[in-house]
Amino acid sequence: MSNNTTTMGKVLITLTIINRADQIRVKDGTIPVSKVRSVTLKNVLVDTGATTLCLPPEIIAQLGLELLKEVDVSTANGISKAKIFQDAKILVGGREGTFECLELPGGRDALLGVIPLEALGLEPDLQKQTLRVLPSESVDTYLTIL
Repeated sequence: MSNNTTTMGKVLITLTIINRADQIRVKDGTIPVSKVRSVTLKNVLVDTGATTLCLPPEIIAQLGLELLKEVDVSTANGISKAKIFQDAKILVGGREGTFECLELPGGRDALLGVIPLEALGLEPDLQKQTLRVLPSESVDTYLTIL
């Protein structure tokens, strides 16, 4: 039995987030590559109870992500309003994709939810406390069209 019971069942990852709109501006020559905003966060909780990528306001501001809409979200305290931002490109487990992100109340740590996990073919392994990268080739691929 492990002495480290406080982290049992938690998967914590390092996650890089890039402003995808900045990358597009580099391609069209509007800004130099040095102006692309990005951040690498350590100890991001993989949370299968969260729907999408969730970031604190200061990280969203640092990345300069654009507001997409305001939505109602279900939390442990009931229904509340939250802001959804767009063009957050994430890199994790050797995979990358661009997703919307939900702004967390101040002071909360970043979370990686199920939509990005499924889209990138990543699965939490709670016993090993890691992310399992699902195969993307051969008959074992996680990608399906049925």
